[in-house]
Amino acid sequence: MSQSIWKKMLSLDDLNAFSSSTMVELLGIVFTEISDECLVATMPVDERTQQPFGLLHGGASAALLETLGSVAATAASEENEYCVGVELNINHVRAKRNGTVTGTTSPVHIGKTIQVWTVDICDESGSLISTGRLTLAVRKNLPGSEKA
Repeated sequence: MSQSIWKKMLSLDDLNAFSSSTMVELLGIVFTEISDECLVATMPVDERTQQPFGLLHGGASAALLETLGSVAATAASEENEYCVGVELNINHVRAKRNGTVTGTTSPVHIGKTIQVWTVDICDESGSLISTGRLTLAVRKNLPGSEKA
């Protein structure tokens, strides 16, 4: 049995509530699964996430990728730490017109100052739509705290 990478308690209800009234909610991103080693979320492919030709917008895929990586990295950090993205790389390998995509993130490196996470975004049949990597800086004192 593997040990969990999470240093903060996670619940799907809390993650989805935390995203209320943000771009995450606007795009319809919903956290759906937490395992000891990864975090999963879905996003609809509809008028909110399509570009003018009716295809899944690359920016929407990038938003799903950065959302998953940022939330996972922060949850894998110490209690007084949070993570912010410093570099995002995404490759779009297949078009998607409608339905739902699912992003799964897992760590490449969880360090004291830098974290690197990969995210694969797949369609309902498991075909890869996009894949990418997010590098994040680990920061002390959550926003809103006295020393932020």
